[in-house]
Amino acid sequence: MPPQLSIIIPVLNEAGQLAEKLQALQNLRDRCQLLLVDGGSDDGSACVAAGLVDQVLYSPPGRGKQMNLGAAKSAADVLLFLHADTRLPSDAVALLEHAVAAGYRWGRFDVRFDSSRATFKLIAFMMNWRSRLTGIATGDQALFVTRQAFAAAGGFPEIALMEDIGLSARLKKQGRPCCLRATVTTSARRWQRHGILKTIVLMWRLRLAYFFGADPGRLAAQYYRKS
Repeated sequence: MPPQLSIIIPVLNEAGQLAEKLQALQNLRDRCQLLLVDGGSDDGSACVAAGLVDQVLYSPPGRGKQMNLGAAKSAADVLLFLHADTRLPSDAVALLEHAVAAGYRWGRFDVRFDSSRATFKLIAFMMNWRSRLTGIATGDQALFVTRQAFAAAGGFPEIALMEDIGLSARLKKQGRPCCLRATVTTSARRWQRHGILKTIVLMWRLRLAYFFGADPGRLAAQYYRKS
């Protein structure tokens, strides 16, 4: 029997916390296919993942390329793209099944951070509210999509940054997303490392530049220079 869901996990140098995150998915392996797509890690991420996923794939760097490769190698009719530092809710598979049965072609979860600070609760609230208003999902929200809708959208744009926003814009032409109120939990490490205000300003500046047609390669250089 083919899996109900293919979970596609793009990684680049995530060895330090990868085993813990993949362990949390082991109870899904009887129903879900786990595909890890390594984008050129030099820290042994692929070795850490061996045995904890159904297949390790190797791709040129770039989340868009990595996730498109994972989708091409997947076996299920529903695809879930999951960042390595994001944890799913316990009822994720059932929620996705209900969403697809209700006629949704794509969607995402609400997000929260793995920090109890009030500031991060506010940031998550604003991210989820913005997503509902605009119909745009970000990678941290664990975007899911039917295989048919993904193919019709042409997959992720293979650009250096904003591939999740690019795919959302394509999928919106097929219908509004299912905005699940169940939350995925994502890491606050980047915000904590670089400062909350600086990170907010950087992300909004990059998104605004992308909206007005800036080259994603140049935006990625700015983003990763700050990483």
